[in-house]
Amino acid sequence: QVQLVESGGGLVQAGGSLRLSCAASGRTFSTYGMGWFRQAPGKEREFVAAISRSGGSTSYANSVKGRFTISRDNAKNTVYLQMNSLKPEDTAVYYCAARSGLIVTTTPEEYDYWGQGTQVTVSS
Repeated sequence: QVQLVESGGGLVQAGGSLRLSCAASGRTFSTYGMGWFRQAPGKEREFVAAISRSGGSTSYANSVKGRFTISRDNAKNTVYLQMNSLKPEDTAVYYCAARSGLIVTTTPEEYDYWGQGTQVTVSS
C-alpha cells in the first residue's frame, strides 16, 4: 500500500513556474513507477508525465514537452513536476500516481495508487 500526497499547486500568471511535489509513504517507493496526470473541469483525466523506478526513463505528453520536467528523489520518497512557461490551458487538478511495474506508461488505468490532487490555476 502506498499513500501519495501532492503539494505545490496554486495560482500563477501565464509564463510563470510552479513545482509540484508528491510525497509517498512506505519504504518501497523505489519499486514504483510514478506519473503525473491532470484533469480540467468537464474534461477527462489526461497524462502529463511519467518516470521509471530508477528515474532513468521519462515520458511526456506532447502538450508539456519542453516546458515540464519530471524527476524523483528515492531517498526522500518524492516525485516532482517542475512546470515552466505555464499557459492558461495548463489549469487543472494535478494528480500523482504510482504503479508497481517496470515500464513507463501513460495510461491511467495501469496505475495502482493515486493522490488527492492539487489545484493549479494559470491566469492570462
